[in-house]
Amino acid sequence: MYPSRFRYEAPRSLNEAIALLHGGGDDAKVLAGGQSLVPLMKLRFASPGLVVDINNVPGLDYIRADQDGTFRVGALCRHAHLEHSDLLRAAQPTMAAAAPLIADPIVRNRGTLVGSLCHADPQGDWASVVLSLGGSVVAQGPAGKRSIPIAEFVTGPFENTLEPDEIAIEAVIPPAQGTRSGGYLKLERRVGDFATVGVAVSIETTGEVVTKAGIALTGVGGSTIGATQAAAALTGQPLTAQSIEEAAELAAQAARPRTDHRGSAEYKRHMVKTFVQRILEGRQHAEAERAA
Repeated sequence: MYPSRFRYEAPRSLNEAIALLHGGGDDAKVLAGGQSLVPLMKLRFASPGLVVDINNVPGLDYIRADQDGTFRVGALCRHAHLEHSDLLRAAQPTMAAAAPLIADPIVRNRGTLVGSLCHADPQGDWASVVLSLGGSVVAQGPAGKRSIPIAEFVTGPFENTLEPDEIAIEAVIPPAQGTRSGGYLKLERRVGDFATVGVAVSIETTGEVVTKAGIALTGVGGSTIGATQAAAALTGQPLTAQSIEEAAELAAQAARPRTDHRGSAEYKRHMVKTFVQRILEGRQHAEAERAA
């Protein structure tokens, strides 16, 4: 099926892109990687009258860490850039674990992290990863910039809080206050599939004590789920078999899966618990090996 007729613009500055969106109103859409928007247009699930392609806008294809440790990913940074980034592997273990699991190489070569966050697919991997890290999205529109915590940015399935004339220009991960570790595990029917279940875990430790934790779930509810009680069960103490078991059980309780062709709700809850345990036990074993 062909898309409906639309007007195409390729601005060469961010201000020009914002002006086009402002003039286009609700009928305008931003194109970055196109791995979400283009299929929707071809199926006519989306029929924008105006497509604003931001790929000619300079300065949005970065991965960088500020002096204070704040980590920034620009709107045109591709999944593949993250997958192969030495900086990401060194600074962001949860993101580094997720990057190779995003779709397939073709999608990773064009798709973007920020675009994935904006698409707000409940089975999208990056939203749970960024949520576990306490990240945010920076949006820019005619009134200037604003920072939106990812917990407030994604409001439901395929819904976000961007205004029609705003562009999400970067994702921001706050600096760690201790040693950051974690991981991302994903159950998929075949390589490149959407997540049947995905679990992102991020923890920060000072010495042996967990000072901050984040756990977020993919594909087990109508939107990305932050398992806040599970994360709270880890903080203020060292990782132990008991705290890991408690956090894993609370994460499973936070899930809201539905039985479908991918599996039963009970099975999906079980996989949430299993993945939380695997990530945290892996961290625990790594620490034990270092101490030995």
